[in-house]
Amino acid sequence: MAIYAIGDVQGCYDDLLKLLDAIVFDPETDLLWFAGDLVNRGPKSLDVLRFVKGLGNAAVTVLGNHDLHLLAAYASGIVHKKDTFQAVLDAPDGDELIDWLRFRPLFHTNNEFCLLHAGLPPQWDLEEAGAMAELAERALQSGDYRQFLGQMYGNQPDLWSGDLEGVPLLRFIINCFTRMRYLDADGRLDFAHDGPPGSQPPHLLPWFAAPQRKNADLRIVFGHWSQLGYYEGHNCYAIDTGCLWGGQLTALRLGDPVERTSIICPGYRRPGKAYSDAAGVI
Repeated sequence: MAIYAIGDVQGCYDDLLKLLDAIVFDPETDLLWFAGDLVNRGPKSLDVLRFVKGLGNAAVTVLGNHDLHLLAAYASGIVHKKDTFQAVLDAPDGDELIDWLRFRPLFHTNNEFCLLHAGLPPQWDLEEAGAMAELAERALQSGDYRQFLGQMYGNQPDLWSGDLEGVPLLRFIINCFTRMRYLDADGRLDFAHDGPPGSQPPHLLPWFAAPQRKNADLRIVFGHWSQLGYYEGHNCYAIDTGCLWGGQLTALRLGDPVERTSIICPGYRRPGKAYSDAAGVI
């Protein structure tokens, strides 16, 4: 059985099918790990959700910030102009898709690789990462999940403490798993900078480069950071290669060594600066 980790799809359904053709995916023998952000900004969020849900046990997906944003829009009835998931909310199976998405994990591991959307704070080891993910997952899966989604947004607290509890604790957990990119030497999260390493202020560093990171022994696959692009280092694999922006959609076959397949995507939104990639499959 082959396991393929796939970067942020964000509603780019046609590109996903093209990538699966490129890796000759067989749902009878292979497993797909999606690194979150199945939906939003791209043109076919409804198709992506239906497809991935329909894969059943042949797919695992962790929640990303755009997936949570869809859940929050469903709970509140508020959809912003930039959002492209209205078709999900209007679909006859929309409630079923939302409930399916709501029960996806924030963190997944097979004891060889770990999958998450954004990052882990340096203070968490594998056991704590799993426990923290489970706490937030319970809130999202509970009967009063709408109340939690209404309190989910915010940048505080931005530093881990064992004294955190309640909504502040859950918000910190959500922000780590779905939003983090940079932090300072103390582990304080920064949400103001999303450019590639080297563009940030000197006091910040990528989360995976934090000194004395307790999860440094874990092989972590993550998405979220399109301006980082494909990256291998610090025992981590970044696989959001900017499909939405006219970059690539990437599948990483997990093994020793890992094997990367990427396809060029047409781009549905335009970033501040253009991606430059050779055409074709790599």
